[in-house]
Amino acid sequence: MSLDRRLLLTGSASLLAGGAALLPLLASPAAAQAPAAPAAPAADNPRLSERSMGEASAPMVVQEFFSLTCSHCGAFGRETWPRVKRELVQTGKIRFVWRDFPLDQIALRAAVVARYFPVEVYEPFIETLFGAQDRWAFARGVDHKTEIGKIAALAGMSATTFETAWADDATARGVLALRQQGEQAYNIQATPTFVFNTRVVSGAIAFDRFAQEARG
Repeated sequence: MSLDRRLLLTGSASLLAGGAALLPLLASPAAAQAPAAPAAPAADNPRLSERSMGEASAPMVVQEFFSLTCSHCGAFGRETWPRVKRELVQTGKIRFVWRDFPLDQIALRAAVVARYFPVEVYEPFIETLFGAQDRWAFARGVDHKTEIGKIAALAGMSATTFETAWADDATARGVLALRQQGEQAYNIQATPTFVFNTRVVSGAIAFDRFAQEARG
């Protein structure tokens, strides 16, 4: 999904400014080893730690910058990711790293909720969100929070924990700080964007293209 850079950066500045400013939308929903993850206040907030899958010794590190309300990210998650996981991650060829790049307020809150799950539940939860995008993200008149809460409950999250996660402005600001640093590091112009070690590729690419890029 292409980004409106002016709206995106304006939204980032507002949301990073403080808890009260988290209410406005961000925007309308719609060869060398990879460098270390962008610095962020993760040391005092474990919820901001890296979410990844695969062997640390894998020869290729692939970062995906994604928004949970991006239809193209959803398409990749539903159509390409299962094969990537099976044929490239679980076979030790790549390590896959998820990088939150929320495009709107709902994606931001959903990203924070996802980070409240244990690491081993993170991937199945976000893939469930992608599979149900039509229900919680795109349906007219839907209560986004309620629908996300239903999915979180099915994944084992208590109602109390969900309410805490939804209201966690500190983690939301941390997610946005990570997003801003990723944008600066890789000049992100669309979601999803993949970084194959240091090579940047945008778009919900099909498996054959993904595998070709992963070979370096």
